[in-house]
Amino acid sequence: MSGTTAATRPPEPDLSTITAEELRAYRDAENRWRASGPARAVLGEPDPGAEIAWQQVALPGRDLPVRVYRPVPTGDGETDARTDLPLVVHVHGGGFVGTAAQCDWTNSHLATQLPALVVSVEHRLLAPDSPLADAADDGWDVLRHVVRHAAQWGADPARAAVFGESCGALISALTAIRAREAGLELKAQVLVNPVVDVTGTMFDHPSMAEYAYSPTRALPQLRFVQRLAVPPGADADGDAHADANDDTGARARAVSPRYADDLSGLAPALVVVPTRDALADHGRRYAEQLRAAGTPVRLSEYPGAKHAFLTMPGLEPQAEAAQAEILAFLRAALAR
Repeated sequence: MSGTTAATRPPEPDLSTITAEELRAYRDAENRWRASGPARAVLGEPDPGAEIAWQQVALPGRDLPVRVYRPVPTGDGETDARTDLPLVVHVHGGGFVGTAAQCDWTNSHLATQLPALVVSVEHRLLAPDSPLADAADDGWDVLRHVVRHAAQWGADPARAAVFGESCGALISALTAIRAREAGLELKAQVLVNPVVDVTGTMFDHPSMAEYAYSPTRALPQLRFVQRLAVPPGADADGDAHADANDDTGARARAVSPRYADDLSGLAPALVVVPTRDALADHGRRYAEQLRAAGTPVRLSEYPGAKHAFLTMPGLEPQAEAAQAEILAFLRAALAR
């Protein structure tokens, strides 16, 4: 996964008729582009002060790639001796397509400017044989692994945060809930243009109607995400409030933070919402739910910004401001 091969961005396929084989071919081509040099005109140049490397993490039943960002040793002794960096476990967006390499711009800057160890999870992507529960397990298992082996990673297990965008923010939100249940204290969670619901109520928001097809074709992509997130037959009736004994509805709610049984006692949250986004109301409503449950939360809206704006500094002028806000939030949360 070197990400050095030049690539041409493929056209988006018809997601309503795409086959599993076509999906694999499309996302391989798209991810080659996202990891390529030419893509940096859109995705941003990494901070030269960060070391960036792929690494394999041995998890139960699988080895998973992660993209690791650290401050480059400066030779001044202080940086070379850092073995207690705060930890940020990051999860990229995309759902059925995407790679940690698309987030080099923000993650490398976090690594150098906090400074911190940033571990970005190359989670299993959504596919007919890979539901959202698999990706959610990847996010949680990487966090738990790095915290348990913090000394080997040069991280401080008492200063950890999770951070994700879009479907990655959904995984990060689920990870924050699982961390509380397991007694693993997180200092912060950063959720950027999050998806928080893949049940039948996923589309029941004004922002979904307003931005369904402009500025991007969001609705077909989100419907495809929903179909892949929970295997066929699960939540088939679209009823998010199905009987608790109904395994289909229950599986959809299990990967929808909006329907978590308890949102109290979670890590303080920064929820970043671009307003020209079909998912804008997902972030707004989840922030309201966190606040009502007593979890500290800051909702920050970026007027006129589009979905995935944080990963596109070459196109989105507000990406730098959002990155600076995330940096300041994490710096305060992860301070000694």
